[in-house]
Amino acid sequence: MTLPDGARPFLAVRGIRKSFGPVEVLHGVDLDLLPGSVTALLGENGAGKSTFVRILAGDYQPDAGKVELDGVPVHLRTVARARELGIRLIAQEIADAPTLSVAENVLLGAWPLRAGFVDRPAMHRTARATLETLGANLPLGAPVSSLRLGERQIVEIARAMVGSSRCLILDEPTAALSDAETQRLFALVRRMREQGAAILYITHRLDEVATIADRVVVLRDGRVALDALVADASQPSIVEAMVGRSLAIRHDSIHAAPPPGRDLLQAQGLSSPDFEDVSLAVGAGEIVGLYGKVGSGVPELAAALFGATALKGGRIAVEGRPVTIKSPAEAIRHGIGYLSGDRAGEGLLGARPVAENLAAPSWGRLARRGWIGAAAERRAYLPWYGRLRVRSRPDGAERITTLSGGNQQKVMLGRWLEARSRILVLTEPTRGVDVGARAEIYQVLRDLARQGHGIVVATSDYEDVTAMATRAIVMVRGRIVATLAQDEISTASLTQAAGAGALDHAVPVAKGGVHVPSH
Repeated sequence: MTLPDGARPFLAVRGIRKSFGPVEVLHGVDLDLLPGSVTALLGENGAGKSTFVRILAGDYQPDAGKVELDGVPVHLRTVARARELGIRLIAQEIADAPTLSVAENVLLGAWPLRAGFVDRPAMHRTARATLETLGANLPLGAPVSSLRLGERQIVEIARAMVGSSRCLILDEPTAALSDAETQRLFALVRRMREQGAAILYITHRLDEVATIADRVVVLRDGRVALDALVADASQPSIVEAMVGRSLAIRHDSIHAAPPPGRDLLQAQGLSSPDFEDVSLAVGAGEIVGLYGKVGSGVPELAAALFGATALKGGRIAVEGRPVTIKSPAEAIRHGIGYLSGDRAGEGLLGARPVAENLAAPSWGRLARRGWIGAAAERRAYLPWYGRLRVRSRPDGAERITTLSGGNQQKVMLGRWLEARSRILVLTEPTRGVDVGARAEIYQVLRDLARQGHGIVVATSDYEDVTAMATRAIVMVRGRIVATLAQDEISTASLTQAAGAGALDHAVPVAKGGVHVPSH
């Protein structure tokens, strides 16, 4: 790229190549990271972003190319060496120690010692100061497994801040954060930029590029497809660079609302420690957007509909018949399929093949004489491979973790379609998914709705709701605060409802929620 007059990059990368076996995934990538600047790195899953940043973090070694820091050639041979030089990577997947405390995780690998023992007062002082820098107030002695996903992400960020970071690599850092947490993160990134740090910010969210970045770089098929100032790059040009074609996400109507009396799922007065007196119905052909930020109770409600968390009150009916759902197995028997927002931790069988992942809930039906074989799993996988347009081997023999995030989600959807689930409860279905795969997932879900499925999309991403939902339900602090008809759903109406509900002087909550019109 062309540098401003007199500017010298902190990190200069030239001609980086990397192959895995016979497949070259990076084909000579160049990148400059300037001190006091934020560079947004975008690209579809499979474009080479993860491989590239893991080279910068010392986790992978390139096959060719060179890296310079402050004009001096360096060899980032290990993660420890990269950290020594001030390069820190905050990966997309949570990599904490769940049974250890917040303070222990913030200083993981750098616990202070005194007379040969861990100096816990010093550890707590450092952890508290680091979290305060992020504007976070977390219980230092609590195990991180007790935190919400967004809070665990904050702990990951805090760990990277311990010590001196001259170059910070953030991989999808806001995927699990609330609006308030996201704004605190942006404020921190701006402070680090003012202090001279070089920041590489990986995201799929185009609105974040304009908000936080100075430059934008797009990788496509292992090559740099765009390198420009944010002020000179439009959203359509960024998307076209990512996917190699123009792409518009459709916000079209699926069809008219289903006729009365065809509800597939009815929930009345559901309560738990995370939400209270929630009622909703999902009809055949509907996509109901259940929208809320961290602390809203949305993901907890979705889990409860699948029996993954316990209810303390309320009733559920499936196709008009009262049912008791106290476990996922009971939910599956009643035709309910579920995607967790934590795809890696709670969804994937990470070490197992793609076909096995898809077939898992259907093993009882697919088994012969109590045995389930790979051939039966392959037969189950093949139709969904085609219908869902999964980019994998047709026999599904490779590990699921080798697939991109968008293709993993398609396999998870296929899992419940093979299990003959008519009701789909999907939590954050496009988290960590690039813009091209996101549009494909939207189209798959629209098609399933047209075929008569009832779908609940539980999400903190307004685009999931505006792009797909026939009706939107907004939750704040465990309560429904608004219900929006399809023609009233917009970014503005969702933001207004979620924001108004979070205030002490919020609009009053009536049974079934408050109607908030779009203006």
